[in-house]
Amino acid sequence: MEKAERGIKQEREEFAIVLDFLPNGYPFSDSGSYRKRPVVQAIGTKGLTLLELAPKVGIFLQPQQKIYIGELKRDEIHHIIARLSYSKLTNVAKGELSYALDRIIDENEKKFVDFFNNAAPLTTRMHSLELLPGMGKKRMWELLEEKEKKPFESLNEINERVRLIPNAKEMVKRRILKELEGNEKHYIFVRP
Repeated sequence: MEKAERGIKQEREEFAIVLDFLPNGYPFSDSGSYRKRPVVQAIGTKGLTLLELAPKVGIFLQPQQKIYIGELKRDEIHHIIARLSYSKLTNVAKGELSYALDRIIDENEKKFVDFFNNAAPLTTRMHSLELLPGMGKKRMWELLEEKEKKPFESLNEINERVRLIPNAKEMVKRRILKELEGNEKHYIFVRP
């Protein structure tokens, strides 16, 4: 599968960002109201995994709150229920996703800059950089030439040095959103 080629690590998520908190469970759930339990929809900060979480009793969470979900003692989360598909996200969660991705990209900027510095060809006709929305051959060649002169140190530096790329962060975010939707052949940022 593509994940081994692209270097996606199968690390467990340690932290997540809350996208939506449903204190009374899903409103259109088949289970009776007496069985509904609070649920949290979140995105992991390492593997960008969409998750459904069960909060501890009496805990209330806000969108964009960063929470610990690792193996040690958790303060807010009782357990991880399951991975979520993008289609299962609530409208609130979908609305918060873009802001959460901005935060994740900012906090892990080196990881995304390393992608630009270390990106390799997928085939003889296609480069992994071309998977980024808006990245055509001309932009890709200009970026590769600049990278050869000196590796990039930040996403802003990419914007400054490669005149054809107005916003590298936005390109990364749009690619992550496409991968989260789950219809891609190649995955470069998200665990499939």
